[in-house]
Amino acid sequence: MAHLSVAIIGGGIGGLAAANALRSQGIDAHVLEQAPAFGEVGAGIQLAPNGRLHLERMGVGDAIRDVAVPFTAESTYRREDGSPVTSVVVSDSSGSLPVAGVHRADLLGALTSGLPADSLHAGCRVERVVNGDRGAEVHLGDGTRRAFDVVVGADGIHSTVREAITEPSQPKFSHTVAYRGLVDHARIPDWPDSTFEVWMGGGRHVLTFPVRGNRVINFVGFIPADDEMRESWSAPGDPAQLAAEFAGWDPRLAELFGAVGSTNRWGLYDREPLARWTEGAITLLGDAAHPMLPHVGQGANQAIEDGAVLAHLLAQADASSAPAALEEYGRIRLARTADVQAGSRQSGRRYDSQFDDLAQRDSELEDSKHFRRWLYDTDVVADLASGAGTAPYAPAGATNG
Repeated sequence: MAHLSVAIIGGGIGGLAAANALRSQGIDAHVLEQAPAFGEVGAGIQLAPNGRLHLERMGVGDAIRDVAVPFTAESTYRREDGSPVTSVVVSDSSGSLPVAGVHRADLLGALTSGLPADSLHAGCRVERVVNGDRGAEVHLGDGTRRAFDVVVGADGIHSTVREAITEPSQPKFSHTVAYRGLVDHARIPDWPDSTFEVWMGGGRHVLTFPVRGNRVINFVGFIPADDEMRESWSAPGDPAQLAAEFAGWDPRLAELFGAVGSTNRWGLYDREPLARWTEGAITLLGDAAHPMLPHVGQGANQAIEDGAVLAHLLAQADASSAPAALEEYGRIRLARTADVQAGSRQSGRRYDSQFDDLAQRDSELEDSKHFRRWLYDTDVVADLASGAGTAPYAPAGATNG
């Protein structure tokens, strides 16, 4: 192992992916997770080509392929009655890395399988993180303190580590609540395999995609909400209320929601982009740095990119030069993640059909394929290694989302 020691605060997808990336570069990375065990409640997420590329390089590609379901070209955006609008971009331009659906627990299992057991520390509640004369110190809830050359906050939208870098602020509520859950494919056997679909209507939308070898259908129904609720993935929802929100839509959705046994409600929040991510030997990653709405399926993928760039830069650093490497990491990542945050907001408005003329929505959906290709074709580490830097999104008349 390299001489650098790195603490990653938070054992979610971003934190575990960063640990894999750092260890693949010979860096001694440790993950400190508040929960008593590693694992996560939740349902499905999308792994996009720009995230999968780095998982392959970390050495967990085979484990991911075992649990992910690639989406096919039949993936479609639809009007609320089910009629098609346009196709969904489901791979990079080469076609070699498709977008895929994966259950969060399966992805976390794949990521932990690539790490030594002594690098995973559950039951570690971090109270604060402070810079020292050399490196940074993690103060734990049990009164102990641990020193590291670098501390990475991967502890989510309410990050404790973030408080060492920027002034406290509140996340921004999107006035949208998502109902999410899983349905056994056997309950609706005619549902198509391997497809990502979105139904769009007035102020709300539904998306579906498969996980676990097409045995399970993941669904998310987005509806407007005036009352804020914590952005929990596990607050219980009412399946009957979910079905009522989409009454009169495509009969396929009535069939899907009729098969729902339980669902959870999730308040959608994000934040404005930060001016900087780093203070001394402390930096941020994933939702701690750039929480985004889920409407382009990039939250986990951008966190994976963060970890890949961070590992590339720290592989060339020692304890004394690590703070400069962290500053460079934040500078490199800020513009791209801000573009994706903005694109996620725009995509949500489009899916919720917030247009006087739906022809404009449909035209923007077609144009937004340019944004998707920019997302999926970008190799942030290759850009960094070449010295060119990651190109910002250049719309060229196209639309984010």
